[in-house]
Amino acid sequence: MELIGPYLAACTLLVVAGATKTVRPLDTARAVAAVLPVRLAVVAPLVRIAAATEGAIGIAGIVHPSPWTAWAVAVSYLLFAGFVTVVLTRGGPLASCGCFGTPDTPATRLHVVVDLVLAASAATVAAGVSAGWLPVVLDPQPWHGVPLLLASLVGAWVAALTLTRLAVLGASRRELGITRGVAR
Repeated sequence: MELIGPYLAACTLLVVAGATKTVRPLDTARAVAAVLPVRLAVVAPLVRIAAATEGAIGIAGIVHPSPWTAWAVAVSYLLFAGFVTVVLTRGGPLASCGCFGTPDTPATRLHVVVDLVLAASAATVAAGVSAGWLPVVLDPQPWHGVPLLLASLVGAWVAALTLTRLAVLGASRRELGITRGVAR
């Protein structure tokens, strides 16, 4: 259960991203429509349903960590990594993957790495956790897991910044032709 902190961060990101995509599905729908030959009008409602499911998986993973919920979290992140990999492999036309329901969040290799790390942490938890409500799982932790929960929230925040702000910064650097601190 060593990776319960990153697992909880992964679940938190699912909740936040799922909620924002449920409210604002168009950026993600555009990303999907750019990769798959499906009309935007068909994709948008499906994105909203998938985003609500994503949020529900995150909530279930937080409230009741179990092998089933942890595997669902791991599969979610593997699907995200697969989608971004397909986009990057095809030389994707995406200015945004829509992960957090906001524009200008480009798909990057770092996105794939973060998704794979979060999938691995969830798979590790799936292999080692006994089903239980979060307070029961956290009870053996120091101060009943409060520091772990706070660290998990910070981890989720850092991961969200990595997937959003850092990706935008990288895209801006490429547009300006800046590599390793030197302008071309």
